[in-house]
Amino acid sequence: MKDISKYQGIIPAFYACYDKDGAISPEGVENLTRYMVEKGVKGVYVGGSSGECIYQSVEERKLVLEHVVKAAEGKLTIIAHVACNNTADSMELAAHAEKLGVDAIAAIPPIYFHLPEYAIARYWNDISEAAPNTDFVIYNIPQLAGVALTMSLFREMLKNPRVAAVKNSSMPVQDIQMFKMEGGDGFVVFNGPDEQLVSGLAMGADGGIGGTYGVMPELYLKIMELVEKGDLVKAREIQYAADAIIYEMCSCKGNMYGVIKEILKLREGLDIGGVRKPLANLEESDMPCVKKCAAMIDEAVKKYC
Repeated sequence: MKDISKYQGIIPAFYACYDKDGAISPEGVENLTRYMVEKGVKGVYVGGSSGECIYQSVEERKLVLEHVVKAAEGKLTIIAHVACNNTADSMELAAHAEKLGVDAIAAIPPIYFHLPEYAIARYWNDISEAAPNTDFVIYNIPQLAGVALTMSLFREMLKNPRVAAVKNSSMPVQDIQMFKMEGGDGFVVFNGPDEQLVSGLAMGADGGIGGTYGVMPELYLKIMELVEKGDLVKAREIQYAADAIIYEMCSCKGNMYGVIKEILKLREGLDIGGVRKPLANLEESDMPCVKKCAAMIDEAVKKYC
């Protein structure tokens, strides 16, 4: 059976790092990577939604991954999301990721046009073939991609021996159970929605990949620890605290990732810029909300960790 321990744990989705001019900041990427190592997370998921991948060029995405791998120094599991909205660019990113030695590549389905399942399977398999020695993770996020991972499509993808996991960001926790049962022994399912990590783990998820993990990793690491010990009551209490912080972060006028980056600057001294248009950057009126969120994180970490 394949060793899946490198995927079992808390894996923050890596944030886009920009300089003052809005270009990719290699320094910011490396600083954020080292921060993740210091916090003790299992790994990082690079180039996904939190990485603002759909607003970056192929070369920018390569640059980010190169500096994550460099700064991680082998201390993190690295999953590289390589999907673009065309097959050729996706395959180029997949081959590049394998050359860098990442642990896995991942891909959402093609967006905009609603493709038949056989075309989605071909797209994923083409990407996988470009990285023939690397695990492949299916990213199921129907609320944004516009298409869900059905059981028929999942069974078709399981014919590919490189398909090792599903990053499941659909809201029904039942989907985790279904993918675990169908995938069989050694198949990995990641919980995607941060707000339901406890329930996802209870249903059998091997770990979590989340967009808010990086701003408050201590809370999610504690949730994972408590669930593994069987203390669901305490884990749920921390989940509620994390959820309250998420809801508050989403109440600002600026994009949530802009809020997260400002909190990282306040709490950790990390300056990784803002967000890239058309995402909305923070406004001055958002700062009281940002400071409140930072204080909520401080309080929760002090109380639970």
